[in-house]
Amino acid sequence: MKNFWKKINKPIFALAPMAGYTNSSFRQICKAYGTDVVYSELASATALNFEGKKTIEFLGFEKSERPYIVQLFGNDPKYFKNASRVITEKIKPDGIDINMGCPAKKVFSNGSGAALMNDIEKVREIIKETLKGTNLPVSIKIRAKVGNVTAYKFIKKIKDLPISAIMIHGRSLKQGFAGDINYSQIKKIKSIVSIPVLANGGINNPEDAKKMLEKTGADGIGIARGALTKPWLFSQSKELLKKGEYQEFGIDEIKKAATRHAKMSYKSKGKHGIVEMRKYLLWYFRGFENAKEIRKELVKVESVRDIEKVLKMI
Repeated sequence: MKNFWKKINKPIFALAPMAGYTNSSFRQICKAYGTDVVYSELASATALNFEGKKTIEFLGFEKSERPYIVQLFGNDPKYFKNASRVITEKIKPDGIDINMGCPAKKVFSNGSGAALMNDIEKVREIIKETLKGTNLPVSIKIRAKVGNVTAYKFIKKIKDLPISAIMIHGRSLKQGFAGDINYSQIKKIKSIVSIPVLANGGINNPEDAKKMLEKTGADGIGIARGALTKPWLFSQSKELLKKGEYQEFGIDEIKKAATRHAKMSYKSKGKHGIVEMRKYLLWYFRGFENAKEIRKELVKVESVRDIEKVLKMI
């Protein structure tokens, strides 16, 4: 299998993985607005080791989403080899990513996610086992710091392994999703590896994207929560880098994007897709006039037509 990371144009714009959000329809709408690479929601290595049907179905994707990366989480190396084999044979994405940066308590307390940065030997085994089960490129996602372990020290101890890319959330575990970005940690890592380095965290507008690239020297960026309010952030950021300015989205464009996303969600999951769509609509229409009343209606929609009716109120 070819390593797409070696051929993708830079700077790379990726939709970073988010549990409960980066499903197929959201990946598709972000692709429509310029993201280059998309990641799945977090998938359990344990469940995939036992070939859990629901997990395999949940990781399904459309061809338009490629390059598509499945992100694994877990804490037991013995499950990763078979999990990566199942992903490769049954899901057939373009890459596999190992989560070593999730700060969620239920993940961290289980020794997974960001907790792995405190156990270098286990991390090395997990990466080795994952590589044994696949011919896909294997990447990792980490944090700027977990406890006393910095991202730089962590990468120095595993950079001999044949991983294909690194995404670094520029905040520490303690910071979670708020606070200043540690640009220097990302820049230092970029100086010691030859593989693509993606910088993640605190990117909510095109200016943030430009600043992240300039301050870190990274090969690209990963946008997560910022894309929930505006999936078009990818195309706007590219426009800013290319032209020095970008086109703002007015209310009509936002309504059009939300409706387009809803249709993708319905096509993907039927009525359940519309129920799932409610949470995205709340992100789309934050801060608008009459937002409280509109949001009350959006959480009750059951069809694309219902959504269109509510949007006429804005």
